[in-house]
Amino acid sequence: MVSAYKKDVFDVTCVHCGITYQLLANAKDVQAWKNNEGYIQDLLAYLSPAEREMLISGTCGTCWQQIWGIDDEE
Repeated sequence: MVSAYKKDVFDVTCVHCGITYQLLANAKDVQAWKNNEGYIQDLLAYLSPAEREMLISGTCGTCWQQIWGIDDEE
């Protein structure tokens, strides 16, 4: 079950540029994802794709675009 609100702060540092970002999410949702209780896009649907990617790979949106470019289908 996805929580209706974001209440906990997570500091996540990009492994490429070293900038630390603060993400707001419910700790129970993050823990459920870490426990493989569901897909991140379902458990943390209220986060943007870039925020979810920070949790998955530690890559911020800016670095991701510099590395991979913009998807032509978007």
